[in-house]
Amino acid sequence: MSQAFPEPTRPAASRTEVFLNYLDYFRSRLISKLQSLPAQELRASGLPSGWTPLELIQHLRHVELRWLDWGFEGTKVANPWGDQRDGHWYVADDETLADLTAALAEQAARTKEIVQSHDLADTGRPGERWQGATPASLERVLFHLVQEYARHVGQLDIVCELAGGEVGE
Repeated sequence: MSQAFPEPTRPAASRTEVFLNYLDYFRSRLISKLQSLPAQELRASGLPSGWTPLELIQHLRHVELRWLDWGFEGTKVANPWGDQRDGHWYVADDETLADLTAALAEQAARTKEIVQSHDLADTGRPGERWQGATPASLERVLFHLVQEYARHVGQLDIVCELAGGEVGE
């Protein structure tokens, strides 16, 4: 599932395609790194912050859900903060890496659908996500998502190095 890094010299038809390529790349690295970890490490935390690799994939799926479905599109979402319990990331005991990977793939398809049906300059619909602020443009939301993935996949690199999993690009 690993995807090649979207090099700046690789032609892209639009800025929209650039954003989507980066998101696809970071998702593929996330999944590849998680799949490389020993099973017992998926629910363990080797960091003082306490998050686990499975909680990270759950978090990133919900980040896309919150910013694009609930925020930008203004879609009613039953539990946009379903990745959290008591102020910490959360994964139920019965959720597996396969389950979470499938859920991320579904969210990725939804993200692509939303992004391709709008111009980058379009602004989100007013709603709870914006907490009274003016909704952001799609471009700003996508830029935020790219940095969120880049930061967290980098953090996962450290977890993988400590646990004997795959590191780097």
